[in-house]
Amino acid sequence: MRSILYIIAVILVIGWLIGYVGYSSSGLIHALLVLAVISLLLGLIRRAD
Repeated sequence: MRSILYIIAVILVIGWLIGYVGYSSSGLIHALLVLAVISLLLGLIRRAD
């Protein structure tokens, strides 16, 4: 389950970077970054248990 969260986080960060570089700074791009950070934090919290 942890690896799936990391894969999703990486995909979301890559999507955010592509959107940011493409000067498409809409709310959706920043939402992708927030989702990536949340999934990384969940992975770290679950690893600590």
